[in-house]
Amino acid sequence: MTIENRAFEADTSKILDIVIHSLYSNREIFLRELISNASDALDKRRFLASTDQSLQAEQELQIHIKSDKKAKTLTLSDNGIGMDSDDMVSSLGTIARSGTQNFIKQLEASKENDDSKLSLIGQFGVGFYAAFMVAETVDVISRKAGSDKAFKWHSDGATGYSLDNAERSEAGTDIILHLKKDAKEFLEEQRISYMIKKYSDHLSAPIYWQNAEESTMLNSASAIWTRPKSEITQEQYTSFYQQASAAYDTPYLTLHNVTEGVTNFTSLLFVPSTRPVDLFNPERKSRLQLYINRVFITDECEDLVPNWLRFVRGVVDTPDLDLNVSREMLQQVPAINKIKKSIIRRVLSELKKQAGKNQEAYENFWLEFGLVVKEGLYEDADFREKILELCRFYSCRKGGYISLAEYVSEMKEQQEEIYYLSSETVEQAEISPHIEGFKARDIDVIVLSDPIDEFWLPLVPEFEGKKFKSASRGALDLDKFEQEDTEKKKADPSEFDMLIARIKTNLGEQIADVRLSSTLTESPACLVADENGMDIQMERLMKAHNKDFQGAPRILELNPDHDLVAALNKMADAKSGSKENGLVDDASHLLFDQAQILEGRMPSDLTAFSKRMTRVMASSIMDDAQTK
Repeated sequence: MTIENRAFEADTSKILDIVIHSLYSNREIFLRELISNASDALDKRRFLASTDQSLQAEQELQIHIKSDKKAKTLTLSDNGIGMDSDDMVSSLGTIARSGTQNFIKQLEASKENDDSKLSLIGQFGVGFYAAFMVAETVDVISRKAGSDKAFKWHSDGATGYSLDNAERSEAGTDIILHLKKDAKEFLEEQRISYMIKKYSDHLSAPIYWQNAEESTMLNSASAIWTRPKSEITQEQYTSFYQQASAAYDTPYLTLHNVTEGVTNFTSLLFVPSTRPVDLFNPERKSRLQLYINRVFITDECEDLVPNWLRFVRGVVDTPDLDLNVSREMLQQVPAINKIKKSIIRRVLSELKKQAGKNQEAYENFWLEFGLVVKEGLYEDADFREKILELCRFYSCRKGGYISLAEYVSEMKEQQEEIYYLSSETVEQAEISPHIEGFKARDIDVIVLSDPIDEFWLPLVPEFEGKKFKSASRGALDLDKFEQEDTEKKKADPSEFDMLIARIKTNLGEQIADVRLSSTLTESPACLVADENGMDIQMERLMKAHNKDFQGAPRILELNPDHDLVAALNKMADAKSGSKENGLVDDASHLLFDQAQILEGRMPSDLTAFSKRMTRVMASSIMDDAQTK
């Protein structure tokens, strides 16, 4: 044929301009697209050759890349199915229609369609034109398998293209990129090798860098997730996890699944055993690698897994994912959400299974990632119940971590609520005066020490019909439970009216109220929030976000059975002298300050605190000296 010049079909030039200048945010994507197309061509030839021996390749199906620094060209060659002039017009001259897409439609009409043999990738037309991001002009020389004629397609990616006869010794395609001045980096083997490792390492076809002397294989040509699980050792899984995730630990869980249905995909997921250092970095996103038939698309698809599973690593490979023109601009299509929900169900199910098998190993996992998982209680209503089953909380009664199901199964006969204490740390909770009454009655209290606890708890009012009840908020009635020390006589509340009135007067607006406690057994006093008030942990969070935040005054509870409170009650008698009255006033403030310290807060006036402490100690020492 004589050289033939053609204009692009209607609107193709406009779409080309979008592809070249606006569509791709990363220029190196061009290589991923061209390699993907070459892999398509190899898959087509392999499939057709299974029923037509004349299409068999003389050599292994493979892809070669070479550069010519003098000519400033980068060439990609494959020995796949190839194209004739008509294929070039329909596939390269038109963006709206793809040679691969037409081929898939033909296969769908055939009963002999074998998806496992095809592994077809993407839509050929659009991806090919990514080449013009780095090339001034592109030449495509191709010879179709079963034909002895070759053709050359040439274009500058703007006005149109030309077709001409060409020479090629065997079936396949050469794509020759005449690089732009600012794209010389793509002539370097090291740069190309990096891009192949990043985007195409797991394609089944071998990819070689062609030197004058020898060829160097650039990819591993082994997609581990496409192999049967029975053929993969745990050592191989671990090696892949460490390489793909840049990790050094051994994964706690390895989940390898093939899902078939409305959306087909293969997932190879890993739950790490060690927390990454940036787990709580606000900028951290999920790092699941998304592939379409073994071609890397992105590791920043935020909709693939929820934020509360951001520690999960691995690969998702699907032939069904919808893409919006560019492979890197994923559409918000149902397929993404279906994959996401399937991954969530799978991970939660396996975690629950492992929790039942090995509690110690699961507790180690929980200590590393539990705080992140609990974010799902706040963020994901659909899976809230399943997440709650996985949660572990520190038990003040057992001195270790338990599930809510375990807590409920060991509740007292008359107990109707799950008691918890919000605290900055477990250690602080264990010495908190708020749990003294529970300890005395052998009632368990779980500790909520993570900031996220204050946010999910209002959304989860109960578990298995048992409501959550704070040990440091509102009035508590523990009298219905037997106390270990039952012989001790209970104090008469009316006897403390004078002391309570004095303390209220002394503390003024610093407190909301003063009342006797039914839970304190060892400490003289503690602070509690009103039934509808904030726990101390929430106040801390609010203060951290707003330094001017002032929490609501709290209620001071007194232990009527404590010797100190009993002594102060006697001194509060109106007939007491000025010395006793002064001690009551100082002690009122010191009880309040002490209660604040036990909650992890400093007294608001340290100077006044120090002076009162000095006066009380001096009075005690002098009285003791006089008696001697």
